[in-house]
Amino acid sequence: MSGIRGLALMAYAAAAYSAFAATTLWAIGFLADWRGLPAVDGPGSLPAWAAVLIDAGLLLVFAAQHSVMARAGFKGRLAVLLPPAAERSTYVLAASVALLAAFWLWRPLPAVVWQVGAQPWAALIWAVYAAGWLVAVASTFMIDHLDFLGLRQAGWRRGGRAYEAPRFTERLLYRLVRHPMMLGLVVAFWATPVMTTGHLLFALAGTGYITVGVRFEERDLRRQLGDAYRDYAGRVPAFVPVAVRGSSRR
Repeated sequence: MSGIRGLALMAYAAAAYSAFAATTLWAIGFLADWRGLPAVDGPGSLPAWAAVLIDAGLLLVFAAQHSVMARAGFKGRLAVLLPPAAERSTYVLAASVALLAAFWLWRPLPAVVWQVGAQPWAALIWAVYAAGWLVAVASTFMIDHLDFLGLRQAGWRRGGRAYEAPRFTERLLYRLVRHPMMLGLVVAFWATPVMTTGHLLFALAGTGYITVGVRFEERDLRRQLGDAYRDYAGRVPAFVPVAVRGSSRR
């Protein structure tokens, strides 16, 4: 695709990517309780029941967006309105907006569930938190970062060639677990020296959604990739790194 339409698609994809980057940075600060922007913790401004309803509703909106837009039927309807090259970027943008809204409107529940203040244990927990985010972000580069976030579909780094979906490969952390990105996120959800009720709600909801979402994703992957993915799933665990059985495909 060339000309003004091609440039517009690339600009749209770049905007969606920028939204994803901003959301990721805010997510890191949100769960780490950085000051300056709304965070998961803070003084309670509403009765607990009202805060739970609002926070659960915000998380439900994100889960609905993330799940519905990932289904083939919705993608087919979206293709009537948008060019196929913009589909992934639209998904990334919508997910980013849903998360940004959740962060902005979140209502803290400050009651403390557990607290670790002694060193070096608190620092060690923060190191685990950082490692979780490092694994999650690095995992996108172990597949195809530009494709995963919609840039390649829109024309970035293709050199005028027609778009081809990346081939199924097993690289680095994907040789140890099938979902290193999700593993990193779950670690980041739970690794905190101060677990409040609000943070616990976020961690439980996030972990539950990932557990359910992965089941749907794996069903789609088995349908798309057939025996190649079934063999992979038979050898490599989903989340917990253990000794991988058999040979792996590079």
